[in-house]
Amino acid sequence: MNSIKISKFRIGASNPVFTIAEAGINHNGSLAIAKKMVQVAKKAGVSCVKFQTHITEKEMIKTNIKPGNISKKSLWSIIKNCELSEHDEEILQKYCKELKILFLSTPFSIEAIDRLEKMKIPAYKIGSGELTNIPFLMKISQTKKPVILSTGMSTMKEIREAVKIFKDKNPLAILQTTSTYPTSYKDVKLGVIEKYEKEFKIPVGISDHSLGTYIAFGAVAKGACIVEKHFTLDKKMPGPDQNLSLEPNELKDLVIGCNAIKEALGDVKNILKNEKPILKFARESIVSIKNIKKGDKFSEQNITTKRPGTGKIMAKDYFKIIGKIASSNILNDKQLSWNDIK
Repeated sequence: MNSIKISKFRIGASNPVFTIAEAGINHNGSLAIAKKMVQVAKKAGVSCVKFQTHITEKEMIKTNIKPGNISKKSLWSIIKNCELSEHDEEILQKYCKELKILFLSTPFSIEAIDRLEKMKIPAYKIGSGELTNIPFLMKISQTKKPVILSTGMSTMKEIREAVKIFKDKNPLAILQTTSTYPTSYKDVKLGVIEKYEKEFKIPVGISDHSLGTYIAFGAVAKGACIVEKHFTLDKKMPGPDQNLSLEPNELKDLVIGCNAIKEALGDVKNILKNEKPILKFARESIVSIKNIKKGDKFSEQNITTKRPGTGKIMAKDYFKIIGKIASSNILNDKQLSWNDIK
């Protein structure tokens, strides 16, 4: 599986998990709240903090349609009230640079791409809703920059068509995504991660909308190189994504847990250097359980296995000794050596 590079981060199977703290629109259009979210993301130790670049009039017509059952407000009013201006985003990007945390933002229109290009954003995260927006995808492809593509609400045919646009033009990673908010565990489909890896041979991750951190950890165990989770300062804040988002302490735990699981994924089984001191007292040696005279036959009545494993003959050789003859007198409760065997 290939790896890709975004800024200083190498993303792939042999690299640390790339954790995306998805601020999204949880700042509710407030630059001050957005900056506080950057502080939280930095403290949690995530790889990057990601926002959304909305220019409402350019991404949708004025409509009363609601975003499913996650809000009683219209999608238009939600997005319009959560817009950050170009100046706000420039300030936010600069603030991220000062705090030494990677800034990314998801565009939702051609004009948003143009804005982010002016800001010299290093990579693009594409939301699931844009996966079939061919002119939009081609616009991003022309930048030649790395792309992370979410795949919610999509068929494999649609995903293949989107991947084809970027393949050989942009360093590409894709995320298994279920676009329900929150996602029930049965709808997450972690097995798709391995299917994506096998078919596309590119880094694969998850954009997880389920509650808590369980699924993110499971995804890393399945091979996810990228984990994206929404986060918030407080789940009680207004907004459609707040209740499914991680609070600061959970975000920090996400990073710790992903790193721990990634570190634990080795697949070579051997005796480790650090296990060898344990081996000496945890394993057993062959020991006499009564006085044995020279010429006696070793049997289950006069030898057994006992700890520690510091003797010359280990427990695994027990049945090699049964039936052999003692070459000398052996006292009770003595570890046997090969010199004791005739």
